[in-house]
Amino acid sequence: MSKAEIFGNIRRGLGRGEPTAQQRAAAENRIAAKANNLIPKRAQLPQPEQVQLFKEMAIEAAAELIELNSTSEVPMAVSEWLHKENVQELVTASSPELKSMDWSALGEIELTERVAQAGDMASITSSFAGIAETGTLMLHSSSDSPTTLNFLPDIHMVVLHASTIVGPYEDAWKQLRLAHKGVMPRTVNMITGPSRSADIEQKLQMGAHGPRTLVILLIND
Repeated sequence: MSKAEIFGNIRRGLGRGEPTAQQRAAAENRIAAKANNLIPKRAQLPQPEQVQLFKEMAIEAAAELIELNSTSEVPMAVSEWLHKENVQELVTASSPELKSMDWSALGEIELTERVAQAGDMASITSSFAGIAETGTLMLHSSSDSPTTLNFLPDIHMVVLHASTIVGPYEDAWKQLRLAHKGVMPRTVNMITGPSRSADIEQKLQMGAHGPRTLVILLIND
C-alpha cells in the first residue's frame, strides 16, 4: 500500500475529504518554517550549564564518560580503556578528525579502518552534536563514518566536543540543516546510553539491539 493510500484511509477514517489548496499551502508553510516544539525548561540553559546537564544525563543513561582537554589525548585514553577491558582490536571511522590522530599509543591493539562487521569488539567514531536535555549523541552517516560502526560492535567509543553540545533536540536539527545546507544525510542516529531492553520477562538486557557499552570521550574545548 502506498503512502498516499495510507493517508487517504486516515482522512476517510477522520471524516475528512481531500485537502484544499489552502490547506496544502498552510501545511507546506508550517513544514518550511521548522518551528520549535515546546522546549523543556531544563534545556533552556547557558552553554556551560548545557554541558554539565549533558554529562549528568549521559551518566544516568549508563554511558561511560571520559573528559579530555584536547583531541591529542584521545588515543592514550582509548588505549588505557581498551587495555583495562582486555580488548585487542579497534575498528575506526575514516573521518578527518580520527585520521589526524597519532594512534601509536594503542601499542599492540590492532587498529582497522573499515565498516563494522558482526563479531567486532570495539569501534570509535566522531559525533555531530550532543543534546543536553537527554544526554543524547547525534551521529549521521557519511562516506567516512558508516552507520555500522554505531551498532555492530559490543563497545562504541565516541568523540564529542563540548562546543557542539546544545540544549534541546530542535537546536541539534537546526545545526545539522545548517551544516549540510538543507541536504540531509541518509541516516541520522540518536544514541542515549548503551543498547538495552526489558521486553523479555521485564529483565534488563544490555546490548539487546546494539553496543553493550557506550564510552563518550568528551573534549572540553
